[in-house]
Amino acid sequence: QVQLVESGGGLVQAGGSLTLSCAASRRSFTTFSRAWFRQAPGKEREFVAAISWSGGSQYYADSVKGRFTISRDNNKMTVYLHMNNLKAGDTAVYYCAATTAQPMALYEYNYWGQGTQVTVSS
Repeated sequence: QVQLVESGGGLVQAGGSLTLSCAASRRSFTTFSRAWFRQAPGKEREFVAAISWSGGSQYYADSVKGRFTISRDNNKMTVYLHMNNLKAGDTAVYYCAATTAQPMALYEYNYWGQGTQVTVSS
C-alpha cells in the first residue's frame, strides 16, 4: 500500500509564503504522476498543480499560476508545493495525490494523503 504524507501547512499572513511537502512510502512511487488538490470549507475539492514523473512537465490551475510552483525530488520520493503571495482565498486543506496515469488525468488520481491545513489571514 502506497502511503502519502503531507507536511508544511500552517497559518500565514496574506502575501506570505509556505512550502508543502508530500513524502511517499515506496520508491516505485517515483514513476507516478503527482498532484496537489485543495478543499476549502463548503466547497468541492479542486485541482491546484500537477507534475509528471520526471518533473519535466508541470501544470497549474489558473488561480495559482505565477504564485505556486510544484517540484519533485525522486531521490527523496517527495513532491513539493511552493506557495508565494498567498491570499485569503488559498485557505484550504491541501491534499497530495498520485496516479500511474498522465498528470492531467485528474479523475485517475487514486492515492491520497491525509491533507494538511493552510490558513491565510488577511
